[in-house]
Amino acid sequence: MSTGADLSSTGIAIWDRFAAPHEVQALRRCAIAHESRGDFAAARVGSLGKEQRRDSIRGDFTCWLREPLLPCERVLLERLEDLRLQFNREMFLALVELELHYAKYPPGAVYARHVDQPRGSAQRQLSFVLYLNPDWQPSDGGALRIYGAGDQYVDVEPLGGRLACFLTPGREHEVLPARRERYSISGWFRGRAPTLHGINH
Repeated sequence: MSTGADLSSTGIAIWDRFAAPHEVQALRRCAIAHESRGDFAAARVGSLGKEQRRDSIRGDFTCWLREPLLPCERVLLERLEDLRLQFNREMFLALVELELHYAKYPPGAVYARHVDQPRGSAQRQLSFVLYLNPDWQPSDGGALRIYGAGDQYVDVEPLGGRLACFLTPGREHEVLPARRERYSISGWFRGRAPTLHGINH
């Protein structure tokens, strides 16, 4: 798969079937297993040390991927590492590490329009999301809306196995409400950019 052309021209790239159906099912089962163990937490917004839950702004629940990893999680990390190296070869992004978490959106939950770089930090260079929703229908909603110039935008349906990537700096986006429970794995490839004071997200 070629990565650089789409990102260089639009800053956005979408690949269907990045994960095969059996991989999507396995990762979704992993997410549910984490949830049954209490590994998910309500996502919060606000400055460091003053975070709060505000469902009207962000209604998802997250679980960070950490060791020990389950087998299908390790396979995914290996594929993402290959992707990191390919981005570096094709776009000279100097990506060095990865942040990664599961996200669960209950029916009706949203994530209001925002950017992925915390205030004062420029380390997140490339955002991505892999969807874990078999048999998703357009009527189910839950699209990722990625904004361009002005009020132009692209809506990305959360189809199982689809990988959406976009260049992080300044790129506003939001998650629209869904009628069904919606699972994904979201993350960022990070660069070596210096971190400043006053982190806020």
